[in-house]
Amino acid sequence: MTAQLDHVNGRTVTPEPRFDPIALAKAEAIRTQAEAEAKALSIKAEGEAKAAQLIGEQEAEKLRLQNARASMKAEAERAQHEERMAKLEASKAEAQAATERAQRAAAEEAERADAQEKEERRAEAVWKWAARGIYAAGMALAAPIQFLAFWDPERVFMVSAPILLEGLALSLAAGAAWAVAHRRDVKPFRVGIVIAALIAATVNVWHGVTDPSIGMNAGIIGGIASLSGPCVLMAYEHSLAQKRDGIPSWRERRDEERRAKVQQAEADRAAAEKEAAEKVKADEKRAAEDAAEAEQKRKDTDRQNAHQKVWEVAEAMRSARGLPFVTEAIWSEAWYRVTGSKVVGITPEIESGSKAAAARMKSASEMPILGPFAQVESQKGPHADGADGRRFNGGTPPRRVAGDTQPLSPLARKQAVLEQTTRKPSEEQS
Repeated sequence: MTAQLDHVNGRTVTPEPRFDPIALAKAEAIRTQAEAEAKALSIKAEGEAKAAQLIGEQEAEKLRLQNARASMKAEAERAQHEERMAKLEASKAEAQAATERAQRAAAEEAERADAQEKEERRAEAVWKWAARGIYAAGMALAAPIQFLAFWDPERVFMVSAPILLEGLALSLAAGAAWAVAHRRDVKPFRVGIVIAALIAATVNVWHGVTDPSIGMNAGIIGGIASLSGPCVLMAYEHSLAQKRDGIPSWRERRDEERRAKVQQAEADRAAAEKEAAEKVKADEKRAAEDAAEAEQKRKDTDRQNAHQKVWEVAEAMRSARGLPFVTEAIWSEAWYRVTGSKVVGITPEIESGSKAAAARMKSASEMPILGPFAQVESQKGPHADGADGRRFNGGTPPRRVAGDTQPLSPLARKQAVLEQTTRKPSEEQS
């Protein structure tokens, strides 16, 4: 039985609230949960802000790199364009210079050809008129002698004999000129010129010897005059015919023979050099073949002595396939057939030893560290020497408060509730 006083000294007394630990624990839990949620939200917001900042920095860096790459690409394209334009300008300038050089060379060649043609025409004109002048001078010298030789008052008609003799050579020379101009055979005219000139010269010499009024000297000079004029004119016509027919002169034939000799010498030297190069190449090939054959014999001997079983199989495969020697492909296949290993040189013993060594290395690298450096030992209390083995905690474990760890996710909470509900009946049964 309890008594309650509502009034004390005439005043109403308000009852004091009683201490309620459950409510206090709930309030503490609510406060702790609110702090944890606030801290979680703060951490989340800070993390999102940092993430946003990092994303922004990454985007800015990406944009900067893109801009830098675009700028570099633009600079490279500009440089390439400038280089192409410079090359194009250089090629244009070079082509223009080459064109100008070709034009200058063509102009110079045309000038040289024109000058040479003019010189040829001048020389030909001089030669023609010189030949005609010599012919005229010879006739002027030989005709009076012949007129004196054939003059006879009783036979006046004999005065036409010199005209016949000298005119015959002249008419035949004109015929030779006609033959040259019309590309006809000029040889008969030349033979006739020589015969007519010889007859006239013989008559002059004979009259000079037999007629004292003429004299031997005049006869000989008259004979020479009768021969020289037609011969010089014939030589002129001959040279003109050779030029028109394209017949090379003696000097041109000599130069052509010299060029042919030089070309033949160069061809012989090139052939000798080619033959020497082919000989050197053949010698190198033969040496390489001999070296390869010696190396193959060394391999065969070594394999036969060191791996007799594999060699027997390889030799059987070589013989069956009709090959001259055991190739690398045959040796690899024979090694696989005998040892079961696709790697030449690896046997089952070597493979098993290698795997055992690998297993030992793996166990040695993954086993825990024992001793003062072990992680377990480092978390223990003070050692025998008084030193604290715990790392980075100041010697005293820090006090854990609510919010140190992230709250469980909704799925983890549901899983915990399910585990608790399934654990309680089992505990009651036990």
